[in-house]
Amino acid sequence: MENESPCKQNNPPSCGTLVTILSLDGGGIRGIIGGVILAYLEKQLQELDGEDVRLADYFDVVAGTSTGGLMTAMLTVPDETGRPHFAAKDIVPFYLEHSPKIFPQPEGLFALLPKLPKLLSGPKYDGKYLKTLLSKFLGETRLHQTLTNVVIPTFDIKKLQPTIFSSYQLSVDPSLDVKLTDICIGTSAAPTFFPPHYFSNEDSQGKKSEFHLIDGGITASNPTLVAITAVSKQIVKKNPDMGKLKPLGYDKFLVISVGTGSAKKEAKYSAKNAAKWGIISWLYDDGSTPILDITMESSRDMIHFHSSVLFKALQSEDKYLRIDDDTLEGDATSMDLATKPNLENLVKIGEKMLKNRVMQMNIDTGVYEPIPENVTNDQELKRFAKVLSDERRLRESRSPKHKI
Repeated sequence: MENESPCKQNNPPSCGTLVTILSLDGGGIRGIIGGVILAYLEKQLQELDGEDVRLADYFDVVAGTSTGGLMTAMLTVPDETGRPHFAAKDIVPFYLEHSPKIFPQPEGLFALLPKLPKLLSGPKYDGKYLKTLLSKFLGETRLHQTLTNVVIPTFDIKKLQPTIFSSYQLSVDPSLDVKLTDICIGTSAAPTFFPPHYFSNEDSQGKKSEFHLIDGGITASNPTLVAITAVSKQIVKKNPDMGKLKPLGYDKFLVISVGTGSAKKEAKYSAKNAAKWGIISWLYDDGSTPILDITMESSRDMIHFHSSVLFKALQSEDKYLRIDDDTLEGDATSMDLATKPNLENLVKIGEKMLKNRVMQMNIDTGVYEPIPENVTNDQELKRFAKVLSDERRLRESRSPKHKI
């Protein structure tokens, strides 16, 4: 593609044996939980390969929805030297600093007033601080300039269909080569929380396109399958970067899927209460947005279910790791309660998740269950880090650049 970024220097899967995918869920301020996990993974890679390495050096694709899309941009946007502008350890401090300004909490008498009237007249937040913040650290960077391939889902309300911003798709649809700032604002525009994001773009061929975007969680709160599909399309199209991979060769896929936690099952809503709800209550109930919660949880669980079945069918469960927690309660379930106690508690939840036993989905019941082996998430991440490091070294040894 014209104007292809010189920053994409990772050796492709054709030089190795695996396709590596990192998938990051949506969840608002609960992205802090994902940030804790990503920092740990990057630290393990640095212990193997040196302090200068970053997550973008190891993954063929980083996929993210909503807050996961923001983290995707943070991990893959280049600085002036062509290296990632942010390290994974920067994510949690970034959220702790900026979340209270992205999601300002009512103070004084306003905190005692009913919250519903605000939602009846417009979104809960105007999104201006988020736009300014993203413009500041993403600048003019466009999709083709990310350090590795990214896949970020959104939903276009004018077309009534998903718009997936995929690095792979740029060669056939140059109109997608928009600013990362616009992509992140769009994928984060959760209904009732932020206004939809409109912008236009003129591609390198002079074609103008317009976008009317809302939250990527409407498309895929968990973007794992979206990323797998994006790679599979390249295999079908015989992209030389994919080497000899087969279209359904998912046993060669290594996937780390990072969740942001969800409410304890059977604890948040009930049919008895919902039977009394009208339109307003489905949009707002005691500080929550039921219709949005339900949509995102359904998407998240269904994608994990399909992924679990897929990797189990191929007897390659050892290449799929899902880290999540479906037992959150109280304030921790909120996507926007950006108080200092809640933000600090989310950090602790992320740290606790690292020490939890690895969970898998029971494909008969859909329930999370610990795997038979007594292995914790941090131990499994350490094992995955070794696989990623070995794959990177193998690609370097087989790279044409290495032989010159």
